[in-house]
Amino acid sequence: MTVQVTIDLPETVFSTLRQTPDVFVREMRLVSAVKWYELGKLSQSKAAEVAGISRQEFLHSLARFNVSPFQVTPEELAEEVTRES
Repeated sequence: MTVQVTIDLPETVFSTLRQTPDVFVREMRLVSAVKWYELGKLSQSKAAEVAGISRQEFLHSLARFNVSPFQVTPEELAEEVTRES
């Protein structure tokens, strides 16, 4: 099941970004998914679903936005390394 959402945007947005409305919507879905993933609000699978792409494509997209595919804080990583020693 899908839900359709309508967003009103000024036409100048598309010319400013040099994108068609379809490309803009795909990019907006991806950027939103990446940010929500970065904030820890979505898993990789859910973020990929929001973006409308495969999980593998989503992981490749993270590099484009300089976002780590790992959702572990440095503190959590240090604690895990200490535990395993």
